[in-house]
Amino acid sequence: MINENTNQKKVLFVLTSHSELGNTGEKTGFWIEEFAAPYYFLKDKGVDITLASPKGGQPPIDPKSELADFQTPATDRYNKDEETQLLIANTVELSKVSSADYDAVFYPGGHGPLWDLAEDKESIALIESFYSSNKPVSAVCHAPAIFKHTKNTEGQPLVKGRKTTGFSNTEEDAVALTNVVPFLVEDMLTANGAIYSKSNDWAPYAVEDGLLITGQNPASSELVAEMLLKRLG
Repeated sequence: MINENTNQKKVLFVLTSHSELGNTGEKTGFWIEEFAAPYYFLKDKGVDITLASPKGGQPPIDPKSELADFQTPATDRYNKDEETQLLIANTVELSKVSSADYDAVFYPGGHGPLWDLAEDKESIALIESFYSSNKPVSAVCHAPAIFKHTKNTEGQPLVKGRKTTGFSNTEEDAVALTNVVPFLVEDMLTANGAIYSKSNDWAPYAVEDGLLITGQNPASSELVAEMLLKRLG
């Protein structure tokens, strides 16, 4: 039997497994909108998506992302979508995935990645493997934290000399977490030699530079997915 989906693109979504917001006693995790908007955009275009996280199973959801102020058509859809909720509850353990099986990788944000994915050796190796295999690496909001330790084939920071964006210092200040987070995304990208740019706080803004696609904040997540789909052809 002929497989009609031989040209179907496969994208790996990597979610945080970290749930503690520093020493505040509050919870964090991934931001629902930053998962849901790109997920449904790509899924509706026929992309096959696999969900993974460092620990596997249910990744923590940032409770603030469930508040009424932050609901969008994508989050409303997710809240009614038991099939996708089941997939989220059973993410694949990151150590069991290979870049060879996918055409691209996407990292949703939330504050969680600042603690685990930024330092996770499996994630770092995975990103470097995608990039060296000429496959797009995309991340939104706090998820560009993943580029803290990633290197290119010359051993330089992966983002060095590359146009990037991510959650800005002014946005972190606006949510009063500047002194809680382990590092600021904007400062880290700049320190790693990236050409960082941003738009107004909370405005949709995404940057593509070769294989790297980054978005500034939650409102930018679908824009990143649009750029990624175009890149995948």
